Amino acid sequence: MGRGCKAIYQSGGATSILLKDGMTRAPVVRFKSIKRAAELKFYLEDPNNFDTLSILFNRTSRFAKLQGIKCALAGRNLYIRFKCSTGDAMGMNMVSKGVQNVLDHLQDIFPDMDVISISGNFCADKKATALNWIEGRGKSVVCEAIIKEEVVTKVLKTSVPSLLELNMIKNLAGSAMAGAIGGCNAHAANIVSAIFIATGQDPAQNVESSQCITMIETANEKDVHISVTLPCIEVGTIGGGTQLASQAACLNLLGVKGANSDIPGSNSQCLARVVAGAVLAGELSLMSALAAGHLVKSHMKYNRSCKDILSISPSAGKTAD
Repeated sequence: MGRGCKAIYQSGGATSILLKDGMTRAPVVRFKSIKRAAELKFYLEDPNNFDTLSILFNRTSRFAKLQGIKCALAGRNLYIRFKCSTGDAMGMNMVSKGVQNVLDHLQDIFPDMDVISISGNFCADKKATALNWIEGRGKSVVCEAIIKEEVVTKVLKTSVPSLLELNMIKNLAGSAMAGAIGGCNAHAANIVSAIFIATGQDPAQNVESSQCITMIETANEKDVHISVTLPCIEVGTIGGGTQLASQAACLNLLGVKGANSDIPGSNSQCLARVVAGAVLAGELSLMSALAAGHLVKSHMKYNRSCKDILSISPSAGKTAD
């Protein structure tokens, strides 16, 4: 990732855009007939009822703001996907509290409703799903950079045509052959997992947070345009593991620890953009190593099993420090 960052920096930097920000929770309820289940679906999706449901949902937290409700019917079982903003918290507990408040209200209107579970897997939490891939969950971010041809040659040790060909055959066609859902990348999960652990996020949410498509195209007829799109980055800068000493220190280093009192949610949004930028750097470097045929050689040179890595590469020790 460090090499990718160097290449991006020497080419003028990267740009990231936050597309969406909303955490989801989807309870599942059951009725005795499909007619009654459908009636609740129509009630929940009726725009005339949204304001009432929103007030009930939002009163459970000063940061929770209901954005929308999406329903899916499976026989007499109704899956209700609530989506809301959660400030700088990752937001699972926050959205669950809001959902419970709405369910209590619905129970009065639909007394024959049987709440099976506060989570019916239509959320979908800690799972790679087409729903999250299309609709997004948490923060949806896209990040791009244009890498100069000379940087590709000197820093990344490969060529522009080689990168273009590899991305098409590996990340796009190869992932399609595997039937991947959001797995159109080289190793986004490596970067996401590392940052999640370092900053106190839920490592299990790496499953959907690593859903990513990496695009590599030509720019200016000679340079490389690389981008990563991650629709489900689930991060927070307050609560949970972010309070641990080492993790809090990492968040402080990034300047995003805690809640932003001026613009609620901006700290966690910034962290999501950092994750996307890091993934971009990681994708750029690994794809270059694969294109140049350097992957195995590099792993052997910097193998962690070596007792004295400093004797192999002094610069590796400096980087670790």
